[in-house]
Amino acid sequence: MKVLYIYIENYLCNSDMIAALEHYEKNGIKTRVVKFLFRAPGEWHDAELEDRLEKAIEKESPDFVFSFNYFPVVSNACERKGIRYVSWLYDNPQVSVYSCSLIHHCNSVFMFDHSMYEEFASQGFRNVFFLPMAAPIRRLDSMHPSPGQREHFGAAVSFVGSLYTEEHNFYDRMIQKLDPYTVGYLEGVMRAQMLVQGVNFVRDCLTDDLIRRMQEALPLYPHADGVETPGYLFTDYVLNRKITAMDRMEILRDIGAGRDRLADHPVMKVFTRNPEYACDGFQNMGTVDPYAEAPYVYKSTKINLNITLRSIRSGIPLRCFDIMGAGGFLLSNYQEDFLYFFEPDKDFVFYESRGDLMNKIALYLRDEELRARIAESGYRKVASEHTFDIRVLQILDVIKEG
Repeated sequence: MKVLYIYIENYLCNSDMIAALEHYEKNGIKTRVVKFLFRAPGEWHDAELEDRLEKAIEKESPDFVFSFNYFPVVSNACERKGIRYVSWLYDNPQVSVYSCSLIHHCNSVFMFDHSMYEEFASQGFRNVFFLPMAAPIRRLDSMHPSPGQREHFGAAVSFVGSLYTEEHNFYDRMIQKLDPYTVGYLEGVMRAQMLVQGVNFVRDCLTDDLIRRMQEALPLYPHADGVETPGYLFTDYVLNRKITAMDRMEILRDIGAGRDRLADHPVMKVFTRNPEYACDGFQNMGTVDPYAEAPYVYKSTKINLNITLRSIRSGIPLRCFDIMGAGGFLLSNYQEDFLYFFEPDKDFVFYESRGDLMNKIALYLRDEELRARIAESGYRKVASEHTFDIRVLQILDVIKEG
């Protein structure tokens, strides 16, 4: 089998997916992966790029083309050449799936967020499939932190991720041009949403008039050949991102403020891109390489936090599979998709409120045996059911069924 792999240099799972594809063999023949170097275009049509891709397809004659996330330009080229295009989404929002190119017969689109999958499947799309993310167990098993690495990366509580203060802060740019009433309304909606896990109602609170005012302050419009709505764009690219920033900073602040109430005043660390971020009780360790270093954090930390980006409606973030796949203890906000595959308080733990979060941090820092048992159960579940090798087999099964 030969795969033409759409290779975007900074995508997190490239090496792990390529390793899983190359690990697959049939009748003693290993899969061959051919990289097509790619820079994600800003537009959904690019004649020069599509022409180069079509020529690569003609030259390599792959069994299918693969990419993480969905790109209309790739679908356009594959549709013309009559070759299967397999895409696996690991980002949400993912506005490109609202492109009219999604109807192409060449597409097989795998979505990690079940709510997003249901949205498209309910509209009659038969080329979309639900496929959660995975963990690279072989690689994670080979990573053994040294004593020095355990000291540097380890903590009682750690959070690895963006605080969304570093870039794409559309909300703060927008409110400078909005009237006080609109700003107050949006602040109220966001504060209310922060109190609720598992259901996102922000989009339902945006009236046409409110969206018009936001567009005047921040020109954000749907693509001409897309079916995404302005409400979707402002909800997921502006408001949910801001809610996530508020969520993460306030949760870390509350945990840090409660540190003195915990036994032994435990060490707490945050690994993020913002070098100026400061939070009492937490050490800002700066950025951490998600491929080469983050697994050492997960293996060396007693409690690994997940605070999900609010635009991920029900899906399990990749970070969670990495934590459990590394054998780390996962404490996460509630996401419905966990319940399809994992058992709360057996494979991982979720919190329902900030008060509940603090109580569970205190509990699981005290009870090392229980914490280790849950981490081990989560690891075994991921290692047996949620590896990249298994996902490759699942993708191939779908392709074979046509």
